[in-house]
Amino acid sequence: MNKPSIAPHAASSVLLSLFLAACGGGSDGTPASSPAPAPTPASSPTPTPAPAPSPAPSGWWTPTASTTWQWQLTGTLDTSVGATVYDVDLVGTSTATITALKAAGHKVVCYFSAGSAENWRPDYAQFAATDMGNALDGWPGERWLDTRSANVRAVMAARLALAQSKACDGVEPDNVDGYANSTGFPLSGNDQLDYNRYLATSAHALGLAVGLKNDVGQLAALQPAFDFAVNEQCHEYAECDGYSVFTAQDKPVFNAEYQSSYVNNTNGARDALCVAAKAADLRTLVLPLALDGSFRYTCD
Repeated sequence: MNKPSIAPHAASSVLLSLFLAACGGGSDGTPASSPAPAPTPASSPTPTPAPAPSPAPSGWWTPTASTTWQWQLTGTLDTSVGATVYDVDLVGTSTATITALKAAGHKVVCYFSAGSAENWRPDYAQFAATDMGNALDGWPGERWLDTRSANVRAVMAARLALAQSKACDGVEPDNVDGYANSTGFPLSGNDQLDYNRYLATSAHALGLAVGLKNDVGQLAALQPAFDFAVNEQCHEYAECDGYSVFTAQDKPVFNAEYQSSYVNNTNGARDALCVAAKAADLRTLVLPLALDGSFRYTCD
């Protein structure tokens, strides 16, 4: 997961630091039609309804496997990268910045955590005490969420509506593999599938593309519901093979690696990494753990 601490940002299973950076260049696809809505869980507190789009979009942007990306969630955003997609923090990136990126010909994906409550976020108080479980290891102020909760889903619906209002082209919901972690809740694999499909369906209903963040154990089941994937360290942990279910459908896999041997190209490690990435048709970047734009090596 990569995410900001104290300041806005975020995302998957990586250490006690900030994260962000990225790469780029690519092409856009054609709008797709929206899937049927996912079921809403029966239990949990009654949420305040999220704002509905008006009018409802008829489709959304769909990237292709060759679409390139830039990933930066913290620090002063470097807008000079020649990537097609900029993946930026939803809350921390202004509408003006998003508008400027789009005017320059980029697509903008907006990051938010969909599986954790971060006490530095402006909507943190909207979570009920019963929504929040164990702390995320290495992330002070952050706790896993009960993604079966109707209230949690209402908060996420509002975040998706914010992404639509800021003119994001797509979203990157993070921490969507709680079932495989010690959350404090009895979340099953089926609970996770239901929640992740709920996020995808809700994003599409707002005309937003949506990426599957990590959750490597459910790639095949979830690929049909998602437009792209975002992965951290699949090369380092030998988990890249499963992403062929995305690339076979011409859906991009945006991969970030942080290992020092890749950063320093120790004994040609980064060169070998890029050979493997190109063979697997992955859009691989070597980035700082802080994802702050301080350096970026691309295999494209």
